[in-house]
Order: sequence, then structure tokens, then C-alpha cells
Amino acid sequence: MPPTGHSPTPQEVSDEDLVTVIADFLALGHVDNIVAMIRQEPRYLAWAGRLLEDERYAVRIGVSVLFEYLLDLCPEHLPLALPGLIERLRHPTEWVRGEAASVLGLIGSDQALAALPPLRTDPSPQVVEIVHDILDRLATMEQDLFAFRSELDRRGHVTDRQRG
Repeated sequence: MPPTGHSPTPQEVSDEDLVTVIADFLALGHVDNIVAMIRQEPRYLAWAGRLLEDERYAVRIGVSVLFEYLLDLCPEHLPLALPGLIERLRHPTEWVRGEAASVLGLIGSDQALAALPPLRTDPSPQVVEIVHDILDRLATMEQDLFAFRSELDRRGHVTDRQRG
């Protein structure tokens, strides 16, 4: 027992240990806990790419679910994940490339999406299909937006574009 008035020094936790804890929590489905951690310490998003290298499918699904939550709760922090995710697009393992592409597609920012077109010629047909689906979905959304704006213009509604 420590002497009275003396507090034990907290043991330092390494980044590697934290990545392991985050992966274990995601594997158990405790995404809410990881959301809370990231909201307190956004720098943990830089580890998203490393988490996608985990062989446990539940961890990789957890990463996708995590990003779905974060898109709503704190989208301003998502750019912190981009370097690690974009780096994983060159990973030797196809499922890591595919998972990284999927998460980048979820993020959907210009920078995230700009990293995907080179994977159209990936050696893995699964990765090509993932990227194709993401980029097709984006093209459809752009077409729908154009059609919507055109219909507003036709009806004489003032749009943000017209306001300046």
C-alpha cells in the first residue's frame, strides 16, 4: 500500500497497446466505446489503416461501423484517418486494400475519393468491384443532383448556385 498522500503513477500505455485494445473492443462490438475514445482523442483515427490489417473480420466490420457513426458525430476529424487508409490501398493483401477502399468510400470526401481510381486496375477482381461500386454510386449521386438542380431551375426556384 502506498504511503498516505502518495498517488501511484499511472503506467504509460503504448500506442501499440491502444491499437490492440481498440481492435479487441471492435471485435466485441463495442463501437460506442471507441467512438467516445475518438471524440476525446481524435488522433486515434490515424490508426484506422492499421486496424484494417487485423485478420478478425469483426474488427474490420467494426471499423466500417465506427466510420458510419463518426460521419454523423464528428466529420471534422475524419481527415486524420486518410493518410493511413490511403497507404493501405497499396497493401500486398487484397482484403486490406478492399477494406481501405470501402472506408474511403464511406468518408466520401474529395481527398478520400481521389485515391480510389488507380484501384480500377487492381490485380484483385474483388477490389476492382468495390472501387467500381463506390465510383458508380458517386456518379449516380452526381447525376441525381444535376437532375434535381435542373428541375429547380426549370421551376424558377433560386438555388445556392444562383445566389452566388
